[in-house]
Amino acid sequence: MVYIVIPTYNEKENIEKLVREICKQPIRGLRVLIVDDNSPDGTGKIADKLSLELPVDVLHREKKQGLGVAYRAGFKYALQKGADFIFEMDADFSHQPQDLSRLLLECQNGAALAIGSRKVKGGKIIGWNFKRKLYSNGAMWLAKILLGLKTRDITAGFRCFRAETLKKIDYENIQSNGYAFQVEMVYRLEKAGLKITEVPVVFPDREFGKSKLNRKDIIEFFRKVFKLFLYRICKNKV
Repeated sequence: MVYIVIPTYNEKENIEKLVREICKQPIRGLRVLIVDDNSPDGTGKIADKLSLELPVDVLHREKKQGLGVAYRAGFKYALQKGADFIFEMDADFSHQPQDLSRLLLECQNGAALAIGSRKVKGGKIIGWNFKRKLYSNGAMWLAKILLGLKTRDITAGFRCFRAETLKKIDYENIQSNGYAFQVEMVYRLEKAGLKITEVPVVFPDREFGKSKLNRKDIIEFFRKVFKLFLYRICKNKV
């Protein structure tokens, strides 16, 4: 069974079209899990309607608590339902449904994690200005240097995990959100010696809705990176 976990907050312009496109993909045993943070725009109600006709499950949460919290809840639900493979996917079409099969194939062939990567040959970002690319690349470069990571796109949010991978890295104890959550997941996999494969994808910027990245997420990202760096240094000295 394959679960696609999609956190949502005010995605009414995107969610129905995205889910219908996902359900058209030639993937056996596919289910979509929408984790909605009580979206004021009615995204949760749209998700409920979709669940009446498509292989869709919906988790309703009382308030917006962050990306990491949403994914942890989604992972737990999918594992309890017996998922073999679990995806992370954004709701804004920056992750393309037609790429799902490519990531899944890598995990079926033995990867613990397959990342839809913008930073390997064939991958690219469409619609970002120079300033946004500079900030993103700078933050990623700093995190990779401090944490000694080999993965190139450590903040990518388009991912496929083998179910046993999530159990091995104790994902439930990861407290970070946003980009920090994605970096910590990669850090834990690499330190556990698990295989990560990067699959090139085209990443278009969203057309509808607003980006959920905020100042709080950026501050948390740097705090988490430096915390992991200090942990890494202290552990190496022991």
